[in-house]
Amino acid sequence: MSAEIDPIKLMKQEVGKAAAKRVQSGMIVGLGTGSTTAYAIQFLGDRLNSGEIKDIVGIPTSFQAEVLAKQYGIPLTTLDAVDHIDVAIDGADEVDPQKNLIKGGGAAHTREKIVDSLAKQFIVVVDSTKIVEHLGSTFLLPVEVIPMAITPVMNAIEKLGGKPELRMGVKKAGPVITDQGNMVVDVKFDAIDNPAELEKTINNIPGVLENGLFVGVTDLVLVGEVKDGQTVIREM
Repeated sequence: MSAEIDPIKLMKQEVGKAAAKRVQSGMIVGLGTGSTTAYAIQFLGDRLNSGEIKDIVGIPTSFQAEVLAKQYGIPLTTLDAVDHIDVAIDGADEVDPQKNLIKGGGAAHTREKIVDSLAKQFIVVVDSTKIVEHLGSTFLLPVEVIPMAITPVMNAIEKLGGKPELRMGVKKAGPVITDQGNMVVDVKFDAIDNPAELEKTINNIPGVLENGLFVGVTDLVLVGEVKDGQTVIREM
């Protein structure tokens, strides 16, 4: 096997680094979940430990983010202890031209939506494969559901024209359980014509905690692309 670095991995690192560079001393930072954001957390820790920036605190969106932040020496706080979030950095599974997102591939979208929506600036870090014309075209829509309501919620989603499927664990028997102790239903919609409307409609189904549509929350998207073996980062 060659010692070359995987170009996708390199691109994720560069995008993560670009986002981490936008954090300044004294900021309260929302720490997202996923592979690209993990690099942002790593580089944030590097900047902090080298003294390049100081006095930042993180608010993690998941157990994964919390573990990484501790590993890289970023002090953590909670929403109870702060009155604002300066910037949040998070990934996405899909991004449309209006900067609306589908998130929840890592089943952390409920906490992510709380933190990302509160941030003065929400920066999304993705690779170019996540950019789509219409949401729902490549990725199923994750919906977090309270366990006792799983059947009625799936029935209600079918009435909306969605095809729901309970997300099952990998290397674990049974369904995926979120950090909140709930289940995740992944839904295939043939078309999501009005993401804002669908987000509200699904969240109004009794038993649904939150869904993965993020509409009107994103301020900046950093997109990593590999061109001629070089990583290029563009803003949208």
